[in-house]
Amino acid sequence: MEWRTTSLLDLEKAIPDIANALGQRRKVALYGELGAGKTAFVQAFCQWLGTTERPDSPTFSLINEYTYCDAHGQVATVHHLDLYRIQNIEEALDLGIEELLDDPWYCFIEWPQIIEPLLPADSAKLHIRVISDQERHLILS
Repeated sequence: MEWRTTSLLDLEKAIPDIANALGQRRKVALYGELGAGKTAFVQAFCQWLGTTERPDSPTFSLINEYTYCDAHGQVATVHHLDLYRIQNIEEALDLGIEELLDDPWYCFIEWPQIIEPLLPADSAKLHIRVISDQERHLILS
């Protein structure tokens, strides 16, 4: 599936379609160059979910967690990872990546290349391509 956005509002409007396309998949690897909009995507998705916190980039913390109430009124969690500074798969394992990939919650992973061998088979891959200063092309597989 593919989407083109020209603003944050466009991105927010696309989130329900993207969530529908994800289906039951909860692990999402986010690909894109610096400044492509990976964190903006997580922010828009979390807003759509109704998280109580506004997501920030986990560049320095590496892992951020946000909570929301699911359709059944139960507290659910979103994991947001930024692996840009991770040098090898052992560092990711030390962070507890396997537990995060095995739990039932949403897990959005920026810069996932180093942990690709650990990703569950049903993980989604979202490629965000910069077309211009404002326009982005999102491809979900």
